[in-house]
Amino acid sequence: MTPDDIAKLPYRRNVGVMLVNAAGEAFVGQRADRQPHEPPARQMPQGGIDKGEDPRAAALRELTEETGVTPDLVTVEAETEGWIAYDLPHDIVPRIWKGRFRGQEQKWFLLRFHGSDDQIRLDADDHQEFTEWRWLSADRVLSQIVPFKRAVYEQVIDAFRDHL
Repeated sequence: MTPDDIAKLPYRRNVGVMLVNAAGEAFVGQRADRQPHEPPARQMPQGGIDKGEDPRAAALRELTEETGVTPDLVTVEAETEGWIAYDLPHDIVPRIWKGRFRGQEQKWFLLRFHGSDDQIRLDADDHQEFTEWRWLSADRVLSQIVPFKRAVYEQVIDAFRDHL
């Protein structure tokens, strides 16, 4: 697949969740699909939007699937006004989503967690997304994210800064 071919591909619609605790720290998980020789890849919960699904409902569903945190344990405090897009590195495009998308455009939601840490269960779904997790300050989140997603995370943190 050439760079020109990739540039013609659409973006995949997706939601992202910035789950924050009472101290304003964000949940960040270590992706389970990393190979031993690859550097760590941390991210906040995110995932695709099912056909006909409302983005807010998708965000709450993805949060439960990836963290075990149910909607009764959170309050939706904010969402990004628009969609934030990012391109995947060209070598990754053919391996993900059958090469149909150049990257993702995401609607992000800030969710305040009202539960306790023992209510976070990474094995809540059959397909475990994360191997471990931690709470990090917004500034530390940026240093932990894979480079091609950093600009998205900067925009998300800027959008939600008043809530942190």
